[in-house]
Amino acid sequence: MDATASGTPTIQYHNIVDPPITALVLSPLPTFHRHQRHCFGDSTPGEFPLAANPSIVLHVLTDCNLNPQDLAKLEASSLFLFSLNDETLLRVEFIMLLSGLPWSILQATCSFFRQSANFAPDFELSISELAALDMCQKRAIFKPMREEERQTLKQRCGGSWKLVLRFLVAGEACCRREKSQAIAGPGHSIAVTSKGAVYSFGSNSSGQLGHGTLEEEFRPRQIRSLQDIRIIQAAAGAGRTMLISDAGRVYAFGKDSFGEAEYMFQGTKLVTSPQPVESLKNIFVVQAAIGNFFTAVLSREGRVYTFSWGSNAKLGHQTEPNDQEPHPLLGPLENIPVVQIAAGYCYLLALTCQPGGMSVYSVGCGLGGKLGHGSKTDERYPRLIKQFQALNLQPVVVAAGAWHAAVVGRDGRVCTWGWGRYGCLGHGNEECESAPKVVEALSKVKAVHVATGDYTTFVVSEDGDVYSFGCGESSSLGHYTGADGQENRHSNVLRPELVMSLKLLRERVVQINLTNSIYWNAHTFALTESGKLYAFGAGDKGQLGIELAAHQNERGNPERVEIDLSN
Repeated sequence: MDATASGTPTIQYHNIVDPPITALVLSPLPTFHRHQRHCFGDSTPGEFPLAANPSIVLHVLTDCNLNPQDLAKLEASSLFLFSLNDETLLRVEFIMLLSGLPWSILQATCSFFRQSANFAPDFELSISELAALDMCQKRAIFKPMREEERQTLKQRCGGSWKLVLRFLVAGEACCRREKSQAIAGPGHSIAVTSKGAVYSFGSNSSGQLGHGTLEEEFRPRQIRSLQDIRIIQAAAGAGRTMLISDAGRVYAFGKDSFGEAEYMFQGTKLVTSPQPVESLKNIFVVQAAIGNFFTAVLSREGRVYTFSWGSNAKLGHQTEPNDQEPHPLLGPLENIPVVQIAAGYCYLLALTCQPGGMSVYSVGCGLGGKLGHGSKTDERYPRLIKQFQALNLQPVVVAAGAWHAAVVGRDGRVCTWGWGRYGCLGHGNEECESAPKVVEALSKVKAVHVATGDYTTFVVSEDGDVYSFGCGESSSLGHYTGADGQENRHSNVLRPELVMSLKLLRERVVQINLTNSIYWNAHTFALTESGKLYAFGAGDKGQLGIELAAHQNERGNPERVEIDLSN
C-alpha cells in the first residue's frame, strides 16, 4: 500500500523548517565561509548555493522518485542530469519549475552530494542516501519494519539505502506487488484488485476457492471472509491457494499439503476458507510459489523458505511430504537478498539483487537442462546461472514453466532454456537448451514481462503487445482469430508470434498469467493497464470466469471477464 493510497500524510523531510522559496531567491545571499558546504565544490560559489537550503534538494530528489541508479550517478558524476532518461528528466524539470528554483541548484559537483547532510536521524547520511531512505519509507513492506530490522536489511543489501531501494523496487516490478493481478491456476483462478480484494472461480473440489463450500463457481465471486484484509499477492496450485496480505501474513485453503499437490499426496483434510499459516506467523512473507512437490515463500528481507520435497535432501533438507514447517533454503542464498521466486514442476528459480547487479540461481531437478547450468544434473543447493554474465544480460524478471524457464533482461532481451518441446523456447525447433539462449526472433521487441506454463511461453513488450509460442493445446496461445482461422486454433508455434486477438482489443496489456501444470488443460489471462481482465483457453470448470455454451469447453478468443481489477 503506497503512501498516497493509504492516506498517509506526506513525509516531513526530517522535520526541517524551510523558509519560503521566494525568500531564498529574492533575499540577499549570506556570506559563505570555507567550512560551509556549497554546491560548487572547490569553484567559486554561484547565485544559488545548496548550503542555503539543502532540504529543498532532498525534496526534489524524493518527489522526482529517482531510481537508485540515478541516485548513485548523482554522487558519482557532476553530469548526472545528462544521463537521466527523458521521463525522469521531465519530472525533475517540472518540480524545479514549480519550486521556482534555478537549474544551478542541481548542476553541482558530486562532492556536495557525497558529503554528510547533517540531517536527523542519521547525521552522516548524504543527500542522495536520505532521498533513498525517504523513498524506502513510502513502501508498504518497509514502513512497519523496526529500526533494527531496517539496519539488518540495509547490511544484507550491501550497506546503502540506495541498494535497499533498488531491492524494493526490483521486487515491486517483477511481482506486481501492490498492484492488481490474475492467477490462472490448475482448474481454478484467483483475481486480486488493486485495493486488495480477492475473487475466485473455477474448480473447487478441495475448497481451493475459499468460499466455505466445495461448489464450482463459473463467475468471479469475492471471498467475503477477507474483506478486512488487504491481499497483495496470490499463488495457485492444484487444489490449493495461498494469499499474502500487506501485513506479511499467509492464508491458505484447499488441500492442506505443501507438497505432492497434484494426484499423489492429498493432505489429511480439506480447508474450505482462508486460514492463516501458523508456521509462518513469525516471517513477513511477500511472495509464494507452488510447485508440484514443494512450496516456497519469500520474506521481505529476501530470504527463501521451502516446505516439503525434502526426500533425499532435494532442497537441502530432509523432510516428509506432509511437513508443515518452513525450512530456510541453505547454501549461497543464505546471505544474498532474493527479490523473486518462481516454481516449476520440480525446480525453483530465484532472482537476486546484489551490489554488482541482478542474478538468477536454480535448484532442484535438472532434467532437460532447465536449471540452466549447461548440464542436466540435479542441484541440491542453489547454484548461480553463469550464462547471463557471458550474454552481458541483467535479469529483471524470471519465469519457471513446468519444464522450461525464461528471463527478461534490463535491456528487453528474452532468454529461454530447458525442454524445447512444441517450440516453447521460441528458437524455431523443439530441441532442449541446457543454458539460457537469447530468443533472436524477438530482437526488435523490448520485453518487460514473461510468463511460462506447460510448454508455453508469453512475452509482453513495453508497448503492451503480446507474443506467444509453444503448445497450442486448449487454444491457450490466443492465435485463434475466428471461423476462418479454425485450423490454427490448436497449432503449436515454434517462434514468437504477435497475439493479434489481443492486439485487436486496443488495450495495453501489462500482465499475462497462464496455467503451469502438466495435469490440467491450460487457460490464460491478459490484464490491461485499465484494469480489464480477458480470458481464453480451457474453461470446462469455470476457470475462465465466463460461462461457455453447452457444447464448449474452451474459448479461442479473449473474452472480457466481468470484474474490474482497478478497484
